[in-house]
Amino acid sequence: MHSLNIPDGIDQDRRRFLGTAAMAVAATQLGLVAPAAAQQATEEPATPFGPLNQIDAGVLSVGYAEAGPTDGPAVILLHGWPYDIHTYVDVAPLLASMGYRVIVPYLRGHGTTRFLSSETVRNGQQSAIALDIIALMDALKIGKATIGGCDWGARTACIVAALWPERCKALVSVSGYLIGSQEANRMPLPPKAELQWWYQYYFATDRGQAGYEKYTRDFAKLVWQIASPKWTFDNATFDRSAAAFDNPDHVAIVIHNYRWRLGLAEGEPKYDDLEKRLAEFPAITVPTITLEGDANGAPHPDPSAYARKFSGRYEHRTIDGGIGHNLPQEAPQAFAKAVVEADGH
Repeated sequence: MHSLNIPDGIDQDRRRFLGTAAMAVAATQLGLVAPAAAQQATEEPATPFGPLNQIDAGVLSVGYAEAGPTDGPAVILLHGWPYDIHTYVDVAPLLASMGYRVIVPYLRGHGTTRFLSSETVRNGQQSAIALDIIALMDALKIGKATIGGCDWGARTACIVAALWPERCKALVSVSGYLIGSQEANRMPLPPKAELQWWYQYYFATDRGQAGYEKYTRDFAKLVWQIASPKWTFDNATFDRSAAAFDNPDHVAIVIHNYRWRLGLAEGEPKYDDLEKRLAEFPAITVPTITLEGDANGAPHPDPSAYARKFSGRYEHRTIDGGIGHNLPQEAPQAFAKAVVEADGH
């Protein structure tokens, strides 16, 4: 495995150029690989990752991108809301070009991921999403992987690392330790902090659910702008990700996720034991690097608040240069470097 030596302070144009160049190298030299057990999705055109794959895993048919050699060390990269797999559009080829097998799945309610049964509860609670990733690893016969995440994806990655450390070789988490509980979420915050969660309270109402369903893309674009105030993304970049919100279960999953957090929606009893364990805020023992952008406009904890939750090899990095909430897409080299170094190479 080769080292990745890219300055964290690299400018936006050079980041874009290097990401594109690395993608070309990964695509031509290594190929974008689809396992024999998976089928290519036909519901949407090919992405910059190449044709997407589908595989049945747990309660889902999971849509995912894959890059790199099938026998390389596995890396699973998890997106958040309101984002999609393109959070890692420049990270994946960087890692693939270095020999990693990179898996980038759509979370439930996003993109080509679908529930296998119309009877399955459209549940957005944290433990359910984490189990989706364990099921995906099982389906792809991945015993252990380095897992990276941002937003919902960071929370999910933290949960996998905390509850199933035998499946997680190393962790890269944007905004650190994000495991939550309904009990903790009942505690009020100072007014300025509550203001940042405006959409959570909007989603708690029937008006909010109807509004998000009617104005999904406008809503998502506003969140992008607030969360990454210095990221000058163009309409094509946003539209490419916004296509993932056309998923028929998207609104239901998003609304349930935020209502569940506030205790306004029930979870499923089968996840109660996992949620009890998570409510104890278990320590994460696997090697971890946490990242934070210097211009993150979304709610996020101070790094000092969670440093002690990581009891193994641990480092925190603040990424400078006007980097916002969607850090892997805004600073792909810094994220890829963290994955390589957390993994120990």
